[in-house]
Amino acid sequence: MKKIVFSDVDGTLLNKAHEMTELTVGAVHKLRELGIPFVIISARSPSGIYPIKDAYDIKGPTIAYSGGLILDENKKVLYHKGMPKAQAQEIITHIEEKGYDLSYCIYSIDQWVVKDKKDPRIIDEENIVKAQAMEGTVKDVVDEQINKILCICNPDELETIEADLKAKFPDLSIVKSSNKLLEIMPMGMHKAVGVTTLCKLWDIPLENVAAFGDNYNDVEMLSCAGHGFLMGNAPVKLQEQLKGTVVPTKDNENDGIYHGLKSLNWI
Repeated sequence: MKKIVFSDVDGTLLNKAHEMTELTVGAVHKLRELGIPFVIISARSPSGIYPIKDAYDIKGPTIAYSGGLILDENKKVLYHKGMPKAQAQEIITHIEEKGYDLSYCIYSIDQWVVKDKKDPRIIDEENIVKAQAMEGTVKDVVDEQINKILCICNPDELETIEADLKAKFPDLSIVKSSNKLLEIMPMGMHKAVGVTTLCKLWDIPLENVAAFGDNYNDVEMLSCAGHGFLMGNAPVKLQEQLKGTVVPTKDNENDGIYHGLKSLNWI
């Protein structure tokens, strides 16, 4: 029986120190021994995911931009969907005209473009994901599609910014991934797209999928998986929202992935 495991990164696979715990590393390696693929699926770009895979010897495909880009183990593109550059420019123009307290990042395939590399929020993001951005504009993006615009917001303004952008751009997917991060992507683009697309390619039924996540941009993935696990560090409102729909597991400091897989007897 074919099985597969999908895991979000921040707040799920990694702890507060942005590291994998020992039991979680062991669980991932055990899955490989058993022939069960372990797939990192994240809102991050590929360059923000590969350092994790290299550091902990994680093999297999990679799903970036919350499902917008699927790469096989050899980094070959299996699926790619973004928004037109003109639409991305419209979003950036609106953000700048509003003067919001945020820093924005423009992503396409493995290109990461920012307005100011000296911005402390960009420097912090580079340190977290262990990748480097380049200064530029939408015009500097090589590909014709933009996978994602990430807004690193003042947490006190996040809900206001989110509400405004959703009203201004109702044809886009706009979702929080933390108390300061707002992800802007094509409508209908979420992690369940990545899960279902890869499972279809590999002929794996969704009932044999285990998925782990901790935030609002994980909801669709956890709901479509046969075994959806919500981390104990998820926002309380989200825990209440998904109560009875997904299975709660321990937090990212206490090996939530390991305990979830043990409960399934998959490791």
